[in-house]
Amino acid sequence: MRISRRRPGYKPNFQKKYRTNQFIKSPQVRLIDEAGQNIGVVNTSEALNMAQERGLDLVEVSPLAQPPVVKIINYNKLKYQEEKERRKEKAKQKKIEVKGIRLSLRISEHDQEVRVKQAEKFLKQGDKVKIEMILKGRERQHFSLAREIINKFINSINQLVETVVEQPLNVQGGKLSVVIAKK
Repeated sequence: MRISRRRPGYKPNFQKKYRTNQFIKSPQVRLIDEAGQNIGVVNTSEALNMAQERGLDLVEVSPLAQPPVVKIINYNKLKYQEEKERRKEKAKQKKIEVKGIRLSLRISEHDQEVRVKQAEKFLKQGDKVKIEMILKGRERQHFSLAREIINKFINSINQLVETVVEQPLNVQGGKLSVVIAKK
Protein backbone atom coordinates (compact mmCIF):
# COMPACT_ATOMS: atom_id res chain seq x y z
CA MET A 1 0.00 0.00 0.00
CA ARG A 2 1.36 3.38 -0.97
CA ILE A 3 1.18 6.21 1.56
CA SER A 4 0.68 9.76 0.37
CA ARG A 5 3.26 12.10 1.87
CA ARG A 6 1.67 15.39 0.90
CA ARG A 7 1.40 18.11 3.46
CA PRO A 8 -2.08 18.82 4.90
CA GLY A 9 -4.08 21.30 2.86
CA TYR A 10 -1.96 20.64 -0.25
CA LYS A 11 -3.67 21.42 -3.52
CA PRO A 12 -1.82 20.61 -6.70
CA ASN A 13 -1.37 23.52 -9.08
CA PHE A 14 -3.38 22.49 -12.12
CA GLN A 15 -2.50 24.73 -15.01
CA LYS A 16 -4.08 24.56 -18.42
CA LYS A 17 -1.80 22.76 -20.83
CA TYR A 18 -1.99 24.01 -24.39
CA ARG A 19 -0.70 22.22 -27.44
CA THR A 20 1.39 24.59 -29.50
CA ASN A 21 2.89 24.71 -32.99
CA GLN A 22 4.09 21.29 -34.19
CA PHE A 23 2.49 19.45 -31.23
CA ILE A 24 -1.02 19.99 -32.67
CA LYS A 25 -1.95 16.55 -34.02
CA SER A 26 -5.21 16.98 -35.97
CA PRO A 27 -4.95 17.33 -39.77
CA GLN A 28 -7.40 20.26 -39.99
CA VAL A 29 -8.12 23.08 -37.56
CA ARG A 30 -10.46 26.05 -37.24
CA LEU A 31 -8.14 29.08 -37.32
CA ILE A 32 -8.56 32.40 -35.53
CA ASP A 33 -5.97 35.09 -36.23
CA GLU A 34 -4.33 37.48 -33.75
CA ALA A 35 -7.06 40.11 -34.31
CA GLY A 36 -9.77 37.60 -33.35
CA GLN A 37 -11.10 37.12 -36.89
CA ASN A 38 -12.35 33.64 -37.78
CA ILE A 39 -10.40 32.54 -40.87
CA GLY A 40 -12.12 29.16 -41.13
CA VAL A 41 -11.08 25.52 -41.44
CA VAL A 42 -7.56 25.10 -42.83
CA ASN A 43 -4.84 22.43 -42.82
CA THR A 44 -2.65 22.43 -39.73
CA SER A 45 0.55 22.86 -41.75
CA GLU A 46 -0.95 25.90 -43.52
CA ALA A 47 -2.01 27.44 -40.18
CA LEU A 48 1.46 26.79 -38.75
CA ASN A 49 3.09 28.54 -41.74
CA MET A 50 0.78 31.57 -41.26
CA ALA A 51 1.77 31.79 -37.57
CA GLN A 52 5.49 31.52 -38.33
CA GLU A 53 5.24 34.24 -41.00
CA ARG A 54 3.81 36.62 -38.39
CA GLY A 55 6.40 35.60 -35.79
CA LEU A 56 3.76 34.20 -33.42
CA ASP A 57 2.69 30.80 -32.10
CA LEU A 58 -0.19 28.53 -33.09
CA VAL A 59 -2.00 27.59 -29.87
CA GLU A 60 -4.82 25.03 -29.56
CA VAL A 61 -7.42 26.81 -27.41
CA SER A 62 -10.31 24.33 -27.77
CA PRO A 63 -9.04 20.79 -28.38
CA LEU A 64 -12.46 19.09 -27.95
CA ALA A 65 -14.19 20.98 -30.78
CA GLN A 66 -14.53 19.36 -34.21
CA PRO A 67 -12.19 20.45 -35.78
CA PRO A 68 -10.06 21.81 -32.91
CA VAL A 69 -9.93 25.60 -32.58
CA VAL A 70 -6.47 27.17 -32.80
CA LYS A 71 -5.40 30.75 -32.43
CA ILE A 72 -2.41 32.71 -33.68
CA ILE A 73 -1.03 34.46 -30.58
CA ASN A 74 2.13 34.96 -28.56
CA TYR A 75 2.18 31.89 -26.28
CA ASN A 76 4.34 33.53 -23.59
CA LYS A 77 1.93 36.46 -23.41
CA LEU A 78 -1.00 34.03 -22.97
CA LYS A 79 0.76 32.24 -20.12
CA TYR A 80 1.61 35.57 -18.48
CA GLN A 81 -2.02 36.77 -18.65
CA GLU A 82 -3.28 33.51 -17.07
CA GLU A 83 -0.73 33.72 -14.29
CA LYS A 84 -1.77 37.32 -13.65
CA GLU A 85 -5.44 36.30 -13.38
CA ARG A 86 -4.56 33.41 -11.05
CA ARG A 87 -2.65 35.77 -8.74
CA LYS A 88 -5.55 38.22 -8.74
CA GLU A 89 -7.98 35.44 -7.73
CA LYS A 90 -5.63 34.29 -4.99
CA ALA A 91 -5.39 37.81 -3.60
CA LYS A 92 -9.18 38.08 -3.40
CA GLN A 93 -9.48 35.00 -1.21
CA LYS A 94 -9.89 35.71 2.50
CA LYS A 95 -8.20 33.19 4.73
CA ILE A 96 -10.21 32.57 7.88
CA GLU A 97 -8.06 31.60 10.79
CA VAL A 98 -9.08 29.90 14.02
CA LYS A 99 -7.64 31.85 16.94
CA GLY A 100 -7.38 30.14 20.30
CA ILE A 101 -8.26 31.45 23.74
CA ARG A 102 -7.47 29.33 26.77
CA LEU A 103 -9.41 29.57 30.01
CA SER A 104 -8.90 27.84 33.34
CA LEU A 105 -11.13 26.86 36.25
CA ARG A 106 -9.44 29.37 38.53
CA ILE A 107 -9.53 32.31 36.10
CA SER A 108 -9.98 35.69 37.75
CA GLU A 109 -12.64 38.18 36.65
CA HIS A 110 -10.11 40.61 35.20
CA ASP A 111 -8.31 37.90 33.18
CA GLN A 112 -11.65 36.79 31.80
CA GLU A 113 -12.46 40.38 30.73
CA VAL A 114 -9.10 40.65 28.95
CA ARG A 115 -9.80 37.41 27.06
CA VAL A 116 -13.30 38.62 26.14
CA LYS A 117 -11.80 41.77 24.60
CA GLN A 118 -9.25 39.65 22.73
CA ALA A 119 -12.00 37.34 21.41
CA GLU A 120 -14.04 40.39 20.35
CA LYS A 121 -11.04 41.69 18.40
CA PHE A 122 -10.55 38.33 16.65
CA LEU A 123 -14.25 38.08 15.73
CA LYS A 124 -14.33 41.62 14.34
CA GLN A 125 -11.34 40.75 12.13
CA GLY A 126 -13.44 37.92 10.67
CA ASP A 127 -11.61 35.03 12.35
CA LYS A 128 -13.15 32.16 14.28
CA VAL A 129 -12.38 31.71 17.96
CA LYS A 130 -11.68 28.38 19.65
CA ILE A 131 -12.25 28.56 23.39
CA GLU A 132 -10.36 25.87 25.31
CA MET A 133 -10.21 24.80 28.91
CA ILE A 134 -7.81 22.11 30.09
CA LEU A 135 -8.62 20.44 33.39
CA LYS A 136 -5.68 18.94 35.26
CA GLY A 137 -5.61 16.51 38.15
CA ARG A 138 -8.47 17.01 40.59
CA GLU A 139 -9.99 19.74 38.41
CA ARG A 140 -11.43 16.92 36.26
CA GLN A 141 -14.10 16.37 38.88
CA HIS A 142 -15.62 19.79 38.09
CA PHE A 143 -16.84 19.43 34.47
CA SER A 144 -20.12 21.18 35.33
CA LEU A 145 -18.25 24.20 36.70
CA ALA A 146 -16.00 24.27 33.58
CA ARG A 147 -19.06 24.22 31.29
CA GLU A 148 -20.59 27.02 33.33
CA ILE A 149 -17.45 29.18 32.96
CA ILE A 150 -17.30 28.57 29.19
CA ASN A 151 -21.02 29.39 28.74
CA LYS A 152 -20.61 32.56 30.84
CA PHE A 153 -17.61 33.52 28.66
CA ILE A 154 -19.63 33.00 25.45
CA ASN A 155 -22.53 35.03 26.83
CA SER A 156 -20.22 37.93 27.69
CA ILE A 157 -18.82 37.84 24.12
CA ASN A 158 -22.39 37.78 22.73
CA GLN A 159 -23.11 41.07 24.52
CA LEU A 160 -20.36 42.73 22.47
CA VAL A 161 -20.50 40.85 19.15
CA GLU A 162 -23.33 38.66 17.89
CA THR A 163 -21.85 35.16 17.50
CA VAL A 164 -22.91 31.69 16.48
CA VAL A 165 -21.52 28.43 17.87
CA GLU A 166 -19.93 26.59 14.94
CA GLN A 167 -18.72 23.59 16.90
CA PRO A 168 -20.60 22.78 20.09
CA LEU A 169 -18.88 22.06 23.40
CA ASN A 170 -16.56 19.12 22.83
CA VAL A 171 -15.05 17.11 25.70
CA GLN A 172 -11.93 15.03 25.08
CA GLY A 173 -10.32 13.66 28.19
CA GLY A 174 -9.64 16.69 30.36
CA LYS A 175 -10.01 19.21 27.54
CA LEU A 176 -13.18 21.16 26.76
CA SER A 177 -13.39 23.19 23.56
CA VAL A 178 -15.95 25.15 21.58
CA VAL A 179 -15.59 27.11 18.31
CA ILE A 180 -17.55 30.33 17.73
CA ALA A 181 -17.74 32.73 14.79
CA LYS A 182 -19.26 36.09 14.03
CA LYS A 183 -22.87 35.89 12.85
